[in-house]
Amino acid sequence: MHNFFATLLITFFLVSCENNTVISENKSMPGYWNKDDIIEFTLPELDSLKKYNLYIHLRNTNDYKYNNIFLIVSMYFPHGKTISDTLEYKMARPDGSWLGQGIGSIKENKLWYKENVSFFEKGNYKVSIMHAIRNNGVIEGVTNLEGITDIGFSVEESIQEK
Repeated sequence: MHNFFATLLITFFLVSCENNTVISENKSMPGYWNKDDIIEFTLPELDSLKKYNLYIHLRNTNDYKYNNIFLIVSMYFPHGKTISDTLEYKMARPDGSWLGQGIGSIKENKLWYKENVSFFEKGNYKVSIMHAIRNNGVIEGVTNLEGITDIGFSVEESIQEK
């Protein structure tokens, strides 16, 4: 029995060492996401010789009433350049069941933002995220997007096959 636990512990540490996450940060929401709330993340200076994959993390509850989400994501470079993207992600299957991981009413979605990115400029990059949800036939955006509990951003070192 003692050997089983020792093997399990060693396996856990070996798997943990292979984690390629460089940064991961989550920001809690009060159960909704106001259309004027811009969520910002500051990235530390990253190795310019490596490539990275960037992800957006969203946690939602059953109070989220849409099957998709539109996000406006902007990346601010250290020397003033800005890249903005309007992105759409599916949040539910056609039968209404949630995509994402989790047990119970909270699901976490790890959404691709950019892949194999290099950070050549010295300094800190910033990423801002805001939602752009609108109801059909309504010009004004949804003021409080119910059911979003957390918004996160992560950077992972890209694993290149040899």
